[in-house]
Amino acid sequence: MANINLLPWREQRREQLRKEFLAVLGAVVVAALVVVAVAHVVISGQIDGQNQRNDYLRGEISKLDRQVAEIKDLQTRRNQLIDRMKVIQDLQGTRPVIVRIFDEIVRTLPEGVYYRGIQRSGTVITIQGTAESNNRVSSLMRKLDASEWFADPVLKSVKANPLFGEQGNDFDMTVNVTMPGKTEDTGEGE
Repeated sequence: MANINLLPWREQRREQLRKEFLAVLGAVVVAALVVVAVAHVVISGQIDGQNQRNDYLRGEISKLDRQVAEIKDLQTRRNQLIDRMKVIQDLQGTRPVIVRIFDEIVRTLPEGVYYRGIQRSGTVITIQGTAESNNRVSSLMRKLDASEWFADPVLKSVKANPLFGEQGNDFDMTVNVTMPGKTEDTGEGE
């Protein structure tokens, strides 16, 4: 049998396969690096785009927050102005009423009764005065009750005051103010 040496051929074949393998491996590594680089660029672009959209939204949200704060401030000012207008309208509407109340206080004052002090708190008037007798205080209470501007006179205290005679008395009373136009259904006031 002839002696044939196939080792160098096998060695060359192995060397060629190894070179092909390294070439393919190098190509795969380069392709992988290109894919990773492209993916990185694409993803970075998307992240930058999303960050820009987020920044835009934050800016718009801050604008809206400022507008909401401004609207709340305007609503507060509007409510304050409405409250002031109501107070002014109430004062304008009740200005003649105080004149009528003082006129009625004078009209209901019987002889022998003197006022020392009058104080109004809301719809309640507190009267301090001096009367020559208990009958004069009773007459005052009847006149106040009969008036269309006053209701429910209540005598709080009566004390003797000898400076105004044997039957002289100091008294404290309260009376409620009523509006004749508001108690009637017709709504007509004087």
